[in-house]
Amino acid sequence: MIDIPFLPVMRVVLGIGVLTLGAEGLVRGAAGLAERLGLPSLVVGLTVVAFGTSMPELAVSVGSASIGNGGVALGNVIGSNIFNVLVALGGAALIRPMTVHRRLVRLDVPVMVGTALLVVLLSLDGDLGHLDGGVLVMMGVLYTAFVVRQGRRTLPTHVGPSPPAAAEDSPGDNRPWAAAGTTTLPSQIAWIIFGLWLLAVGAHLVVGGAVEVAHALGVSDLVVGLTVVAAGTSLPELATSFVAAARNQRDLAVGNVVGSNVFNTLFVLGAAALVERGGMAVPQGVRTFDLLVMLGVSMACLPIFFTGWTVSRREGGLFLAYYAAYLTYLTLHHLHHAGEDLVRTALLYFALPLTILTVGVHVLRQLRTTPRHPADP
Repeated sequence: MIDIPFLPVMRVVLGIGVLTLGAEGLVRGAAGLAERLGLPSLVVGLTVVAFGTSMPELAVSVGSASIGNGGVALGNVIGSNIFNVLVALGGAALIRPMTVHRRLVRLDVPVMVGTALLVVLLSLDGDLGHLDGGVLVMMGVLYTAFVVRQGRRTLPTHVGPSPPAAAEDSPGDNRPWAAAGTTTLPSQIAWIIFGLWLLAVGAHLVVGGAVEVAHALGVSDLVVGLTVVAAGTSLPELATSFVAAARNQRDLAVGNVVGSNVFNTLFVLGAAALVERGGMAVPQGVRTFDLLVMLGVSMACLPIFFTGWTVSRREGGLFLAYYAAYLTYLTLHHLHHAGEDLVRTALLYFALPLTILTVGVHVLRQLRTTPRHPADP
């Protein structure tokens, strides 16, 4: 019987809680500052909220890479991106179908797919070196600057195919963070500083505890990063998207997921590759499966978003089912079970391609039967 150390497990649990509180503080303060700049909710979701809720991933991945645990850093980014789409967005769609803004389909989701593809290509040599990390970070800076600049332009509040309900889409809902208690500049700055400090403390607790638990269980750092650490550091994205969906802040819910994934791929993975001595090794199994799953999940978003400009409850349920299948594979892989290859083949060569093909057919039908997007003039 494997003896699981109690203290490291408590460090992980405590660290995840501290990370969540830190992200909440950072989001409150930063979103208040963004609101002062007059940015619309979609841009706030893509930048301030997405970056704030991704700070746990940044803190954990950079902290792991700096002490030579590149497996945790790499697994954290890949696992978080998969978790964000399949669980955070899928679960939010179960709460309320997500109407998608036109710019997400035309710009931000293609960027998310493109960045995932770029990481796949950069990893073909089995390594993410310092140059690769620098390229990713620079692209992240350019993308953020572009999104903020575009945010100066007015974005329509309602983007769905049907008129909004008066009770749900009242003018007050367009300022989701107005009631957060951070209306003064000093309080906004205080929340940001306090949030960053909590993120640093939480990251230290999670990294140390997760590595000890992994060693006790005989599980690789990569698998721990793909599962426990990835889900733990994605809790802020999950909570934000669920709350935003419940409050009918759909732009914020979807923008948070898309923006977080772009941030994770460019800033988090890039920064981790920069700080790890000698660059970050990418094992063959990651190149031939986990990175491809991340890419496939990102690609599946584009046709699903485009079909009726809505992520339906059925599609949200499909996302959650995919995540359950992915966890099943990781479990079988760790146990060296004979069914591992079957699940892997089903995911890579059947489930994801069939989903993209099926939704693609719906897209063609939509193009033939549906007029232009409601936001089009």
